[in-house]
Amino acid sequence: MKINLSVNGQQLSLNENPDEKLLWILRRQNFLSVKCGCENSSCGACAVLLDGKCVLSCAIPIGILNGAKIVTLEFFSKQAQYQEIMKGFEKAGVSLCGYCNAGKIFAAYEIINTFSNPSREQVFERVRSLKECCVESDTLINGIIYATQIHFEKENQRKNGNK
Repeated sequence: MKINLSVNGQQLSLNENPDEKLLWILRRQNFLSVKCGCENSSCGACAVLLDGKCVLSCAIPIGILNGAKIVTLEFFSKQAQYQEIMKGFEKAGVSLCGYCNAGKIFAAYEIINTFSNPSREQVFERVRSLKECCVESDTLINGIIYATQIHFEKENQRKNGNK
């Protein structure tokens, strides 16, 4: 089946089995930030942004993605919002292992783009299914809350003409 999609702003036309998972397609295309962890949607190592939403690529069949826009951590790490998230993580003492980064970073991205002032409970609900391989939940929650604050402080500065 022919699938047309955008990955990190690059248009791809792929001929793939429609049941094959996005995880394996991306790995074959050398998007190596997309890791294979559990293959049952519980660890977050395979997270990507699909049309702006954090999804686990091990659960998504390529056949439903015609016309979709995918962003991997390779591309996102060059964006300003990535830097804001990393500053929030640093402030909280979040030290990522490199394997599960995408799930935690993209969860933070989704929270920032959903809530202007998330509660601990709202953040916990979003991250509770992620494995705690390199950081425990409370530290991650703090990092996401700090990242949200940093993001909205910068947004307010931009609106007010300050840099």
